[in-house]
Amino acid sequence: QVQLVESGGGSVQSGGSLRLSCAASDPTTKYYCMGWFRQAPGEEREGVAVINANNVIYYADSVKGRFTISRDNAVNMLYLHMSSLKPEDTGLYYCARCPRASFHWPPLLARNFDYWGQGTQVTVSS
Repeated sequence: QVQLVESGGGSVQSGGSLRLSCAASDPTTKYYCMGWFRQAPGEEREGVAVINANNVIYYADSVKGRFTISRDNAVNMLYLHMSSLKPEDTGLYYCARCPRASFHWPPLLARNFDYWGQGTQVTVSS
């Protein structure tokens, strides 16, 4: 059973930055695609950024140019650096792993991912 543990969430003002981290318990995670998703109250979970085993990356249009996803396979970590944060970025952010090296299309679809963390809260105030 793969465990994913997110950290780094918090409360920031609009225009601020945060870096989210996700620690994976299984070192074979480096062979799989991974991603960040978020969910605001009353909304569906949406894909934010995904990265495959070859570091091919896709971003949601709403975060392009502001968020950067990266992974460090040596320490089984996934990161999301978020800058120029906006109130609409508020939500519970989840780390997820998909059951293959690359993506099923479309890449930001939550149902293409099978392991999930518990989430870390990001709140952006105006």
